[in-house]
Amino acid sequence: MNKHLEELIELSKLDKSIDDFTPLIETAQKKLARRVQKRDEILEKIAELTETSEKAKTTIASYEEQIKALNEQLIASKAKFDMVTSEKEMKALSMETELAKEKLAHANAEIERHQAILDAKAAEIEEANKALEAANEELEKVSAEVNEKLANIDANKGRLFEERNSKTMALDMKILSFYEKIRVWARNTAVVPVKKQACYGCYMKLNDSTYASLIKSEEIITCPHCGRIMYLEAQTEEA
Repeated sequence: MNKHLEELIELSKLDKSIDDFTPLIETAQKKLARRVQKRDEILEKIAELTETSEKAKTTIASYEEQIKALNEQLIASKAKFDMVTSEKEMKALSMETELAKEKLAHANAEIERHQAILDAKAAEIEEANKALEAANEELEKVSAEVNEKLANIDANKGRLFEERNSKTMALDMKILSFYEKIRVWARNTAVVPVKKQACYGCYMKLNDSTYASLIKSEEIITCPHCGRIMYLEAQTEEA
């Protein structure tokens, strides 16, 4: 087999080994991202619950101020009854008193309603904080696992990159450039075997002339259909 072709086959296998780490990295990163998302969703829920609780507290404080003002109004109205001199004044004062009592009853009801909301949200926040604690523990555990896995991948990739650099330094620059151009679009199928007289990059059958040239292995042959670099596997050569 052509020496340069042998070198390209080895380089192609190295490139494939390096690229095979990509899905492993993506899987590890996605696993970590899912845990981060889960943690962030809980934090967002706690923030929403806290906001609702603060609004309920503000509303309760507002109604408490109304109750205070209404009680003062009722006390003042009671004092006025002793000073009433006509039926018309009595009727107006009575209406004013009844209206104040209605507002007072409404304010008390609203305080009770918002206090129930506040109690419910407090219970939800407590549960959410427990879930957050568990999510943080899980995130910390997964983060350690993923970091260890990525560190191992980086170490293995580093060794392969060193080996690749050694091989590319020994390769003819024109041949390397030719390979890299094909690899831009063909990725890890830049160099493919030929089986049963067919290119295993595009699976198109080769004509007899191209196949004969490939058998001789005197030079680098590219597929006339797809342009990939081709080679015959050892078992095909023996056959």
